[in-house]
Amino acid sequence: MRRAVVAVLLGGLLAALAAQPADARVARIVVERTAPYAEGKSFGEAGPFERLDGTVYLEVDPDDPLNAVIVNLDRAPRNARGLVEFSAPFFIIKPVDLARGNGKLLYGINNRGNAIELPFQTFPRLPAGADPDSGDGLFFRLGYSFVDAGWAGDVLTTATRLGANLPVAMQADGSPIVARIRIEYPSDPTRQPLGGDTYTLPLKGNDRFLSYETADSDTAHSTLTVRDAIDGKRRPIAPDRWAFGQCPAGEASLTPSTLDICFFDGFHPDKVYELIYPARNPWVMGLGYAVTRDVASFLRYETADDAGTPNPLARSADAVGIRRAYGLGISSTGMYMRDYLYLGFNEDESHRQVFDAVRIHIPGSHRLFANVEFADPNIYSRQDRTADFTSQSHPPLTYAVTTDPVTNVRDGILKRPATDPLVFHVDTSNEFWQMKASLNVHDGHGNAVPIPDNVRLYLLASHPHGGSPGVGLVPTDRGACEHVTNSYGGAAPLMRALLVALDAWADQGLEPPESNYPDVRRGTLATVDEVARTFPGIPGVTFPTTVNGLDVLGFGPTFGSQGGRQTVLPPTRGASYQVLVPTTDRDGHDIAGVRTVDIEVPVGTNTGWNLYAAGPRGRDLCGLTGSFFPFARTRAERLASGDPRLSLEERYGDHAGFVAAVKRAADDSVGRRLLLQEDADLIVEMAENSDILR
Repeated sequence: MRRAVVAVLLGGLLAALAAQPADARVARIVVERTAPYAEGKSFGEAGPFERLDGTVYLEVDPDDPLNAVIVNLDRAPRNARGLVEFSAPFFIIKPVDLARGNGKLLYGINNRGNAIELPFQTFPRLPAGADPDSGDGLFFRLGYSFVDAGWAGDVLTTATRLGANLPVAMQADGSPIVARIRIEYPSDPTRQPLGGDTYTLPLKGNDRFLSYETADSDTAHSTLTVRDAIDGKRRPIAPDRWAFGQCPAGEASLTPSTLDICFFDGFHPDKVYELIYPARNPWVMGLGYAVTRDVASFLRYETADDAGTPNPLARSADAVGIRRAYGLGISSTGMYMRDYLYLGFNEDESHRQVFDAVRIHIPGSHRLFANVEFADPNIYSRQDRTADFTSQSHPPLTYAVTTDPVTNVRDGILKRPATDPLVFHVDTSNEFWQMKASLNVHDGHGNAVPIPDNVRLYLLASHPHGGSPGVGLVPTDRGACEHVTNSYGGAAPLMRALLVALDAWADQGLEPPESNYPDVRRGTLATVDEVARTFPGIPGVTFPTTVNGLDVLGFGPTFGSQGGRQTVLPPTRGASYQVLVPTTDRDGHDIAGVRTVDIEVPVGTNTGWNLYAAGPRGRDLCGLTGSFFPFARTRAERLASGDPRLSLEERYGDHAGFVAAVKRAADDSVGRRLLLQEDADLIVEMAENSDILR
């Protein structure tokens, strides 16, 4: 009798436990392909690496307070245990023999499905179209394992892009959620210029992402407008001049569709079009943050999934192989990482810290706002496009908890000391022009704000969004811009050195290089007009008259700092913030910030801004590009042109003098831990091989 009672009690206890939702976790990890990485090449002491591709299946408890922040999680389908299921493709690059690695994980969060961390931090830069596996492999020579997993529900997974299989939110009765959303065309004039014969586009604006389909194909129930400039007046386009559908040759070729737009008169490349339409079936996009949290946590802390499949980074059945984990984000995923921290995702459901440290690169003060019903995490605010769209700067703007004097919101990105990581935040000059970066260090009225002890801020002085040209290089391409562009070349050496410094800070407690960022208290931030007055009078150069400013945007009462639902489109505009840009020296280079060798030993002036070529968009900032203005070769040439900047000969004398200056600057950067010695050697070699003053 006694045994029977015990058995009944035990059975009841087990049943009760089984009924309890488990912690959010990786329920199942499936490795579908294993192959040698870089054709089996050996990377230093870590030896050969292998690449694992597969799918990770996850579950979260919608009733856990840590997940309550996820918009529409309560409207997602649940399984028999009350959990919400989702999945994502992933890849892992790891030492074949984990014991030869350094026991540390780099989680490089993909940008719009593209795994850009490895090529972005390869030096020298790989030529266009080169196999990213053919780089110098710094991460792997240092012994790291590397992982990435899809997180965005609107990215279609392909051989080269990582999406995510996220659930669609529904009404309580199972009917679709419908809400009005807003799209701007062209979605990016610097990457996808419209032609005069462009009659049809996917609703999203391009075919790299899945569109939200319209819930109503009657164009009278939607609004399409056109304006001549970003800040121009919206003019309505009659409902009978466009349709939901595809029409590659114009109106006569119209085929109805719920995923495309057809404009019978054709989209003009110099106009700005805006569509507001009723969309249906939003993904629970905020679950993307949970993908990052739970995949990283699993790889760091667990030895196997629920079915007993081993963690690929576990050293044995009872020993995990990862003792440090670092998160990396670039541009939009730098914005993503700011959101990830602010929303509390660096704490897993077992209340453990996920990332010890993070490197957040080129987001300015933007956050991504993927945690929004009908989120569009591929669009972000720039002066020249989608300026008042959702992915943008919104209080809290600072890492420290401060009071925003414009909105009176008291908050901060970092407010959880037990789980907040160490942070390196790196911006270029371009983010001050396009992404309100100055608001990281001053409030909306221009008063300095504190930087937390666990944060370091760095400016890549005079760089555009993708990095300056490189030592001894003289670019000549203008693209769609007024001035020669200097983009996509020179950020990798600093980023590589900072990774080493970040690891030393997190793993050994070694203080990193101090913050080097413009500061209102030092006079290294000023208004556009103030900087224009001190910028050198370079012949033929037009200085910008505008910056991507910030107003208080009202998207409706159900939208706030954590995301939510937008009900007011376009948003209302309230009070304005003070937005500042870096001050410059007599060459036009930023005074504050880390000067890479190509800025310290310049062959021309580099800026973080450019303008569109003369025409309707001529006063707008030209996307994320910067400008390059070469120095005259001789004093006589510069005097003849009226250029106030010293010539190459006045600076360096001859080619040998230029090389010597590069070596001095490289040695100084190595001494300040802002350049690796191996990269310094390559930079000096580049200077020697250049044509400067030959």
